[in-house]
Amino acid sequence: MKRRLFAMMLGTSMVWCLGACKTPRQPETVTSDWEVLGERELAASHGTIDFVTQVKPVLEAKCVVCHNRKTLPFFSLETRQQAFAAPSRIVPGHPEKSVFITNGTLNHSKQMPPVGDRLTAHEKRIITAWVKQGAPWPGGPAGTLRPREEPRP
Repeated sequence: MKRRLFAMMLGTSMVWCLGACKTPRQPETVTSDWEVLGERELAASHGTIDFVTQVKPVLEAKCVVCHNRKTLPFFSLETRQQAFAAPSRIVPGHPEKSVFITNGTLNHSKQMPPVGDRLTAHEKRIITAWVKQGAPWPGGPAGTLRPREEPRP
């Protein structure tokens, strides 16, 4: 009787926990089809990349959802200090040496994000160019990223 009661309680708890978890919008990784940036930002992306108008919106929509202090405290992108905490994460001037770039832009088994909206070709180019240009990241509110509740508009 005790075993049965325990099994029933365990099953009920598991169902409740699974129901309480916020499930992703889509069960598998979405192809690169959703541009975070508008036409103006994309048109301006062939020169010097601006963190606030071109990089920050992409990171907030597609990266900081997971890479924040609560979810991944060892690899948060919420501030410059956290993003540059490990020497190989973002290597200013060297996108090819930056784990952030290789995991976010190349097609391989560790490509980010594992589930959800991946970076578009334009976004990959902008982020890579930003790192190549030295990855300038302002301090204060302009350089603080906040995860969006629902990435797509």
